[in-house]
Amino acid sequence: MRALICGIRGQDGSFLAKFLLEKGYEVIGTSRDVVASSFENLKKLNIDNQVTKVSMAVSDFRSVIDVVKKFKPDEIYNLAGQTSVGLSFQQPVEAMESINKATLVLLEVIKFLELPIKLYSAGSGECFGDTKKNSANEKTLFKPASPYGVAKASAFWLVKNYRDSYGISACTGILFNHESYLRPERFVTQKIVKSAWKIRNGELDNLRLGNIKISRDWGWAPEYVKAMWLMLQQKNCDDYIIATGKTFTLEDFIKKTFEYFDLDYKKYLKYDEKYIRPSEILHSSADPAYAKEKLGWEAKIEFDKLIEKLCENCKKNSN
Repeated sequence: MRALICGIRGQDGSFLAKFLLEKGYEVIGTSRDVVASSFENLKKLNIDNQVTKVSMAVSDFRSVIDVVKKFKPDEIYNLAGQTSVGLSFQQPVEAMESINKATLVLLEVIKFLELPIKLYSAGSGECFGDTKKNSANEKTLFKPASPYGVAKASAFWLVKNYRDSYGISACTGILFNHESYLRPERFVTQKIVKSAWKIRNGELDNLRLGNIKISRDWGWAPEYVKAMWLMLQQKNCDDYIIATGKTFTLEDFIKKTFEYFDLDYKKYLKYDEKYIRPSEILHSSADPAYAKEKLGWEAKIEFDKLIEKLCENCKKNSN
């Protein structure tokens, strides 16, 4: 089996590459410019030399069709595009082009070449917006609250339309928040962990954040890439919510992290209004029952263990 991973340099792309290699796949990873790109995450996972890397701009039809014709992958995983909700408010056009347009290009290439390729498209729990204490399932209406969420929602409907209209084997994984030590520090979970460690060592005075009362469903990223693969192994493609089914506040995350380093977070936490977004999802929760029923998938790493693993890795790599 041969898999093409768009966005292999990111957290999900790197963990997915490792997972597929262990399954015996040949893995091709794309980046807009391979020569100028750093593949640090692949190096951290010790798989850098096992992946074939190729330059490809996912939103450029010519670029994509050339690569797909050359490698003829059995499966394509589109994990590329803007990944930050906050950044999408600053760069909304880039959000739409890197997510929505790129998805359309991949679908059109598969349709044009008439190859039996299965496509996985990375969706997001951000499509649902604020779930207001309810748990979103696959039938819940989308109400995105950011350019990122709007782009992901649009890409979801493109996938469904091409699946229904042209019989393309394509699906969307609607993943809620999933973390790991491969996340960059601009993601709030890594910012919290690394800030707590620096405070513990006297390298930082405080942690500055916006609204800490928001609630999210946080999972462990290495588990989530298995769900992506499972979706493409089904006889009939469908869309699935991937989450733990348990929701915690950002304050819970902060408290648990600081406790790991024997700190009282209340002594160091500072409110900073610059981290407040134009619109904010206060509560986001999910019901992953359909994935458990159809894929046999469920999250194993729970909230406390996730934080422990993040903190352990931070401590280990700082020594």
